[in-house]
Order: sequence, then C-alpha cells, then structure tokens
Amino acid sequence: MSFRGRFAPSPTGRIHLGNARSALLGWLQARAAGGQFLMRIEDLDRARCKPQFLDDLYQDLEWLGLDWDETPLVQSQRNDVYREALEELERLGRVYPCFCTRAEIARAASAPHGLSDEGPRYPGTCAALSPEAVAERARTRVPALRFQAAPGEWCFEDGVHGRTCQDVATLVGDFVVRRNDGVASYQLAVVVDDAASHITDVLRGDDLLTSTPRQLQIYGALGLTPPRFWHVPLVLGEDGKRLAKREGAFAVAELRERGIAVERVLGLLAAWSGLGDGTPVTIQELVRRFRPELLPRAPVVAREALLKEALGLEG
Repeated sequence: MSFRGRFAPSPTGRIHLGNARSALLGWLQARAAGGQFLMRIEDLDRARCKPQFLDDLYQDLEWLGLDWDETPLVQSQRNDVYREALEELERLGRVYPCFCTRAEIARAASAPHGLSDEGPRYPGTCAALSPEAVAERARTRVPALRFQAAPGEWCFEDGVHGRTCQDVATLVGDFVVRRNDGVASYQLAVVVDDAASHITDVLRGDDLLTSTPRQLQIYGALGLTPPRFWHVPLVLGEDGKRLAKREGAFAVAELRERGIAVERVLGLLAAWSGLGDGTPVTIQELVRRFRPELLPRAPVVAREALLKEALGLEG
C-alpha cells in the first residue's frame, strides 16, 4: 500500500506553533514519500469543540500550504462505526460494563498511580460482576465499557524512539473504550478511524507514545493491521511545559492575521524540526529537504525572544 499519513486535530482552540509543526512534519513525510495526506477532526468532546476554531484550523493549514487529499473524517459523525466496533469487542468477550466513578477508583486501596491520561490504575472492580449485579447497578447508573487489557509487555518499533514496550495490564489496567455518556473513547476512535482510512504511518507528538500499546491491543482484538508510528518530541514553552492552545504570538491565526510572511513561519518550524536554520523558506523547499532520519529526537523550547526575532515581530 502506498504511504498514507494524517493530521488529527481537536478544534478546542486556535492551533499554536507546536500543533503546526506536527502537521507540517506529517505533511512533509507524506509528500516526500509521494503519498497521501489526510485530515481527521477529533471533535468527540463536543463541549469544548467550536465551529470557529475549526474554521481557523482550515484557514491556518491552507495558509501554511498544507493541503489534504480526501474529505476530512469528522469523529462526531461516526458514532455508528464506533458502535459496530464496540459490538464486535463485546461479541469477542473483550469488554465489560464498569460502574465505577473516578473518585471510587482513586479511593481503591489497590489503585497505584497509573499513566496521567488514565488516572490511577484500574483495579478491576467490575471485571467479574455477575449478570444480576450488572442489571441491578444499571438501574441507577449508566456504565462505561472497559477493554480487558492483555497481560505482559506489548512492544512496537517507533520511528523516533526505537523499540518501546509497556505492560498495559500492570500499568494501566483495563481501560475505557466507551464512556458512560455513550461516546467512544479516544483510544477506540483513533484505532477505528486510522484503520478505516488505511493509514500506513502515524506521526504525532510523543505525549501519545504511552497510548500506543493500548491502541495496539485494540488493533489486535479487532483483527486490524496497525500503522507504523513516529512519535516526535514536543515543542515546549519557556516554563518547560508543553505549549497550550492560546491567543498571542504562538497562535498561527494570530500570525496570519498580523500579516507575517508565511515563509518566516515555515522557517521557524523548520528550525524546530532539524530542517533549517530559522531563515525564511518555502514549503516546496522543505519537501526537498525532508528525510525521516532528520526528525527531532529531543524537545524544542520555544523561546519568545528568538521566536519574535525569527518572525520579525516587535517586542
């Protein structure tokens, strides 16, 4: 199969330069390989996703020169597809209803600290409930669905980090694939959508590196072929924390609206990506420069003074 990459943003704010760098690297990887680049809108968090942010997103990417090859997939329109996947997992006996609240899990004596995106490790409280107990609890609380994590280490070869292993059952425990409001979890939706789009390579921030073994378990359970993964270290703020979506100098829409030359922005993103020295550059030149082995191996700090100098902004 020919190369197929994707960018999958959530329209919960104006995209910042860290998001833009991930989009640029994914686009460059696809174009340099002569492949296709797809867009997916991850808007399952309906309370935080706003139409204006989506409009800004499309304008920002088009301004940067990042085009896509097919109609964007929109997660909020794919509930039936996720439901089918969940029904298949139920048929296979890989999921079960869970009535626990976050507070109850946190209070459990056997719940050591887990991965930050999942909270404490799930201790399996609801894993062995009888059908009668499930029916009784369902009268007062709608359950989530948890995926039964397979035991032992799950390993994969990351294009940036190399061989990466995680014992999901020990570190995370059984994890949510459908929330109690009926919405599919990120871990399930991303697997179903990447498989449906025939994505061959996923390039994303390495804050998602620890999610990958969970996703690989879902791929395996559903009999789907996983893509290759490339987890790129993040762009950090001067406080050492990851850039957050916010207004100001780091928002692409702000730079676009101020009339900053796009070549300046691309030059800065190239410098953060091992593809340039910060001088203005065209998108076509970056395609010629791109090599997978040049992908960043360490986080980049977005120092505001240097950023303003590169973009020609006044203090």
